[in-house]
Amino acid sequence: MAKVAVPGNGNVFLLDIEGTTTPITFVKEVLFPYIKDNVQEYLSAHWEEDECKQDVHLLKKQADDDSKHHRSGPVHSFDQTVHTDEEKAIQEVVDNVLWQMAEDRKTTALKQLQGHMWRAAYTTGKIRGEVYEDVVPAIRKWRRLGMKVYIYSSGSVEAQKLLFGYSTEGNVLELFDGHFDTNIGAKVESKSYQRIAESIGCSADNIMFLTDLTREAKAAEEAGVKVAVVVRPGNAELTEEDKSHYKLITSFSELALPDSA
Repeated sequence: MAKVAVPGNGNVFLLDIEGTTTPITFVKEVLFPYIKDNVQEYLSAHWEEDECKQDVHLLKKQADDDSKHHRSGPVHSFDQTVHTDEEKAIQEVVDNVLWQMAEDRKTTALKQLQGHMWRAAYTTGKIRGEVYEDVVPAIRKWRRLGMKVYIYSSGSVEAQKLLFGYSTEGNVLELFDGHFDTNIGAKVESKSYQRIAESIGCSADNIMFLTDLTREAKAAEEAGVKVAVVVRPGNAELTEEDKSHYKLITSFSELALPDSA
């Protein structure tokens, strides 16, 4: 694939994670299966700890809300305080977590528990964040040239930092100037990219956004951000219209940097 030129005024890179810096399979085949396979063991081990109690309390509130709105699923009025049978109480939480995951729900309660489980897995070496081999060398080059690099992912900032802090390339957090998640806005909304530019303190057209999803690329373009779509194994297929409209790269090394960067 031919080199893609980074505009001369582009001195900030904004990077998506899944399908861009990291294989989609890492999320689908490592992170989520880890939760499913280990949630019961994790809850049993941490059941009496304050953090776990807070996680369960939040899940209970979500279950109560689901019940009020007649959402289908294994809705339980679960809480450590209402069960003398700890094993049964834990199983109720497990059932609810697995149901939410099967429904691909993104509730705060579910994300919070998942985040705490992943943190434990990363710090104990059970999981290492996967990063494509072209990513770290490219970012190091960009940084040497004085360019800034930020992450923007739908995963929480904490989850982002765990992935890059405990990665297959070691702790590479020093390569990033900052992290953004959906607290700044949805990735398919152009206003999110305007807010990011304002937060960084630069013009939108100073930013080069790399993503595998064209709906995110479209939103960024509408905000005035420069875009390149990353084509990796397992990423969503692009239409012919997409291929003709967007600049495409298969590796970060295919970006031609401005001489003055």
